Amino acid sequence: MPTLDEYLGARVHVAEAGLELDLGDAFLTPLDELAPRMAAALDAMQALEAGAIANPDERRMVGHYWLRDPARAPDPALSAAITASWQAIDAFATGVRTGAIAAADGQPFRHVLLAGIGGSALGPQLLADALDATLYTLDNTDPQGIRDTLKKLPSLAHTLVLVISKSGGTAETRNAMLEVAAACRAQGLEFPRQAVAVTGEGSALDKLAHAEGWRATFPMWDWVGGRTSVLGPVGLLPAALLGLDWRGLLRGAAAMDAATRSPFATNPAARLAHAWHVLTGGRGARAMVMLPYADRLVLLSKYLQQLVMESLGKRHDRQGREVDQGLTVYGNKGSTDQHAYVQQLRDGLDNFFATFVRVLADTPSIEVEPGVTSGDCLDGFYQGTRAALAERRRPSVTITLDRLDAPALGAVIALFERTVGLYAELLDINAYHQPGVEAGKLAAKAVLELQRRLLAALGPAPKTLQELAAAAGSDAFAVWQVARRLAANGRIHGENLHDPQRARFAKHPT
Repeated sequence: MPTLDEYLGARVHVAEAGLELDLGDAFLTPLDELAPRMAAALDAMQALEAGAIANPDERRMVGHYWLRDPARAPDPALSAAITASWQAIDAFATGVRTGAIAAADGQPFRHVLLAGIGGSALGPQLLADALDATLYTLDNTDPQGIRDTLKKLPSLAHTLVLVISKSGGTAETRNAMLEVAAACRAQGLEFPRQAVAVTGEGSALDKLAHAEGWRATFPMWDWVGGRTSVLGPVGLLPAALLGLDWRGLLRGAAAMDAATRSPFATNPAARLAHAWHVLTGGRGARAMVMLPYADRLVLLSKYLQQLVMESLGKRHDRQGREVDQGLTVYGNKGSTDQHAYVQQLRDGLDNFFATFVRVLADTPSIEVEPGVTSGDCLDGFYQGTRAALAERRRPSVTITLDRLDAPALGAVIALFERTVGLYAELLDINAYHQPGVEAGKLAAKAVLELQRRLLAALGPAPKTLQELAAAAGSDAFAVWQVARRLAANGRIHGENLHDPQRARFAKHPT
C-alpha cells in the first residue's frame, strides 16, 4: 500500500461528484514522454465537444457530452432537441405515475420491459441495478431467454414495452419486439397501446410506431453512439419510468465532465488514460479487471466491456496503419471474486491491472462480531485484496465513491467515457466507429441467406451435404452448420446428424 505522501500525489478528488481516483498502487512512471501527446489529446477532446467531425467516413459529430450540458452543443437546434427530450421524458413519466397514461383496462402500468441490445440495453440495465429498480430486459434473440423473461412479468397487460433501436433494423431487438407483440395478441392485448419507441427520426421503427399508433416515441440521434447513449433518452426514459433520479445522473456526469476539462494534474480522466497507457504499454498488454465492492455494481464490468472494447478494439489507426489495438475488460464484484480468480491475479500470470470501486457509505447492518458490521468486512476485503496485489507488484487503480447514488453513477459513467476518448487519442485510433461489429452483422445476414437457399434446395429425396452445398452454392461445412440445427429443431428431416459424412437431409413429408 502507498504511504500517505504517495497517496496524496496520486489522488484526484472531484468533490462535486463525490468521487476520488486513487492511483497510489498503479506503480506509474511520470507523464514526461507522453506529455505532448496528452496535451494534443486534451485539445482534440475540446474540439470534439465543440462539434468536430469524429467519424470522417460518416461525417458525424460525437455529442454524448452535450446530453448533460446542452448549452455546449455547437448548434442551438441540437441544444433545443436535448432539452425537449428532457421535457418529453418528464411529461410521459409523470403521466404514467399519475395514471393519466394507463393500461387498456384503466389500471396503472406497473412494470417496464425493455427490448434492446448493446448500449440500448446495458446502459439502462446498469442504471436499474445500481439504483435498485426492477427492469425486465430482452437483450438477445434467444427464444428461451425471451420466454423466460416474459414468464417473469407479473402482468404483461400492465407492462410498458420500450423498444430501443436507432435504425429499427437491429435483428435481436426487432425479434424481441415481434415476440412481445405475439405474446400480447395471445392474451388479447393490443401491443401498440403499451409500446414506446426510442429510435432515430424516420427509421423503420419510427415509421412503424407512428403507423400503428404507439404510445410515444423518443429520439435517438446519429451523433450519439449506442455505447455512449445511456444519458440520453435510451437510459433516462426507463430511469424516469422506474422512479429513479435521472436528473441526478445528469448532474453527476456534468460535474465529472467539468473536472475532466482541467489540466492533467487535476484531470481524473487524463490521469486514468495515462495509467492505462503505462500499464498496458499502449498496446493492450494487460487486461483491466473490474472489481466493484458493491453488489449493485455487478453490471459495471459488462457495461465497460462494451464501452471500452468496442471503442478501443481497432485494427487500424487513423493513418491506416495496422495496429491491432484494444483493452480487454472482465470482472464481477468483490468480495465474490476473491473466491474465484483473485488467486491467479496475485500468484499467476502478470497480465492485468485491477480497477477497484469502493463505496464508503454502507447500508446499515448488524454487527457480525463485536464492533464489526458486514460492511466493515466488505471494505476489509477490498483493502486486503489491494494490499495483497500490491505486495506482488500487481498494479491497481481505485475509484472511491462517497455513496452509490444517481450523481455518483453519472460521474462514473462520464469518467470512463472521457478516459476512453483520451486514451484513443493517445493511440491515434477512432474510438467512435465499430467496423468489426458491422462485419459480424453482415456475416450473420449471409448465414440467413444461405439458410433460405438451403430450404429452397431441399426436396422429398434425402440429399448429402455435398449435394446440398452444390445446390445452395456454398461449401459443405457452412451447409452442415445450418442444416443440422434445422433438423434438430424439427424444421427439416435429417438422418445421421452426428456424422456429417453420412448425414442426409430432406423436406418433411407432407
